[in-house]
Amino acid sequence: MVSSSHETLHRIFQEDPGLFVRAVKGVGVTFADPVAAVPFPTDLTENRPVERRVDTLLRLETGDGARFLLAVESQGKPDSDKPASWAYYLSHLHAKYRLPPLLLVVCADRRTADWASRHVDIGPVQWPSLTVRPLVLGPDSLPVINSPDEAARDIPLTVLSAAVHRRDPDAGAILKALATALKELSADDESTASKFIELTEQGLGATPAANLWRQIMAADLSFFQSQTAQKLRAEGRAVGRAEAILLLLGDRGVEVPEEARERILGCQDLDVLGVWFRRAVTAVSVAEVFGASDDG
Repeated sequence: MVSSSHETLHRIFQEDPGLFVRAVKGVGVTFADPVAAVPFPTDLTENRPVERRVDTLLRLETGDGARFLLAVESQGKPDSDKPASWAYYLSHLHAKYRLPPLLLVVCADRRTADWASRHVDIGPVQWPSLTVRPLVLGPDSLPVINSPDEAARDIPLTVLSAAVHRRDPDAGAILKALATALKELSADDESTASKFIELTEQGLGATPAANLWRQIMAADLSFFQSQTAQKLRAEGRAVGRAEAILLLLGDRGVEVPEEARERILGCQDLDVLGVWFRRAVTAVSVAEVFGASDDG
């Protein structure tokens, strides 16, 4: 299943193809800056019942005259079938477009990044005919951008940094720096700022960093009027109220099973959360907080 956090790790390159050049510097690979980028169809299916799609595919032309295809894959976990698919992608693209293909794999955890970085030989051990060698971006190769000034200089790279480091202790500092940079950007281009707000939310997935991002939106970015920002502010208020309920129950010694905790944190209805909070003041069990007549 394709998740929204999966989408951010490759869609961000559609928004800013030059991000590729800046991002891979961390792994010691240098490309000239793109002067042109053309989105290509991502469907690599042939006339047979096997469907194959790469996540993002761009044709890049760089300032030094090079032209190549950039295939970006967002990889959430190790998958033993992937190297064979990647080999197919690269061979197919080379045969179809007669351009050198480059596979960029973006991973949001170190275990997957380490796995994806391994070179896979295809063919007899005495003489492999093909080697799959992805260029991999992960938490150890992408910088932690926690300075508002640095974030403002490269917002797309900061969004990618936040998504890749979403489970790291540095996630909060990255998000605060990004919020400051987006506030400055919104003064000139609210539409672009809102787009990066949405990509950031998607890229954080179901992590504590996503809750922190919603709270930052609610507290610090009230200047945004877009639907995305309004949605995030509402979600931030809901998360804050849900956490207040859990804190109150904890202080009163009321046991909260994991299922009930998830129900409280997952509720986005501020009116319902208000009712639960008032009940939590005197309730001696989670059942009393929800109420016998509650259906959701």
